[in-house]
Amino acid sequence: MTDGPLPDDPFGGVPFLGELMRMMQGAGSGGPDAARQLARTVANDGQTEPNIDPTDRIAVEQLIRVAELQVAQATGLPVARGGALTVEVGNRSQWADRTVTDYKSLFAALSESMAAGMNTPDDLPSDDPMASMFDGLSKMLGPMMLSMTTGSMVGNIAQRALGGYELPIPRPADQPLLVLLRNVDEFGDDWSLDRDDLRLWICLHEVAHHAVLGVPHVRTRLDDLLIRHARAFESNPDAMQQQLGALDLSAGPEALADLQGLMSDPDAILGAVRSPAQIALQPELTALIAAITGYVDHIMDRIGATLIGSYDMLTEALRRRRVEANTNDRFVERILGLELDAAQYDRGATFAAGIVERAGEDGLSRLWTDPAHLPTPTEVDAPGLWLARIDLPD
Repeated sequence: MTDGPLPDDPFGGVPFLGELMRMMQGAGSGGPDAARQLARTVANDGQTEPNIDPTDRIAVEQLIRVAELQVAQATGLPVARGGALTVEVGNRSQWADRTVTDYKSLFAALSESMAAGMNTPDDLPSDDPMASMFDGLSKMLGPMMLSMTTGSMVGNIAQRALGGYELPIPRPADQPLLVLLRNVDEFGDDWSLDRDDLRLWICLHEVAHHAVLGVPHVRTRLDDLLIRHARAFESNPDAMQQQLGALDLSAGPEALADLQGLMSDPDAILGAVRSPAQIALQPELTALIAAITGYVDHIMDRIGATLIGSYDMLTEALRRRRVEANTNDRFVERILGLELDAAQYDRGATFAAGIVERAGEDGLSRLWTDPAHLPTPTEVDAPGLWLARIDLPD
């Protein structure tokens, strides 16, 4: 190996940029495979994990059948679209693999938004050597940024996810549901919960989300809001330069780990800040999420109270769990534009209860029957206004 610059290294002669180029060449160009590998590593802390026992897989499949019938009856929504409802009972690695694929459009939009902040500074003339360096850096970091962002976020979610709808984000309608059985059973053991009851609770929760998020206009609207939010980050290139300049890029694997940490920090990535466009989107996105979670919680209470003996105990534990998220969970939620704290869940529950009090279960079911029935932010806080609007003549 020579000490000179690499033949394809556009940063030859610039120490920190040259080291960055070498490190990233050694790590590969990114892409879905790199994202999946990173997600598995983060999810399992680098350790191997056992496969699911076939007996357990069959047991969960049977519970999904029960949940499908119950949710279809309670909601009136078509639960299975495009064929029979199926479930993939997996471990963290399998969950991470599927999620990298299912969220690819969302993470690609996020990566594009972040990479936009790495454009050549405006005060550099086009013929300046530094302009060429920054242009090369931007093109080189893009694929790796996508891999690191996707892998880090999915891996963090997989550490505690119980099912595919750990976050209320649509997944492909023609794919199996996901149950991360290792985490489900570990959570149940930690809380001394009945294992069979807990598994059924999770199956009901997954099927209920699948039914609502499978409504075509609900899926389209939520996907649109999430993608627009992901694309609307504003970045400060100067902040990114300062962050990269602080890394010791000659430290080999340790440097790669430091860079991974940088790329998964929303406050460090290019100095990312919420943009006016995101602030404008947030009320509508938050209101739609509140309506979905409030409806699902209501359906769960309606079904679970008669179907699961320890339903109240399970619900207390599981709903406490979701609002006591750790720092990594809050990071993922914030960068995706989700607000999933106790106030948000209470807002959705109050909305659903207000509709049922005024118009019964039939009134609540009208939430999903027409794109025009999706509530506005004001209506989520005043369900009477929503009922008045949808009953107005055309």
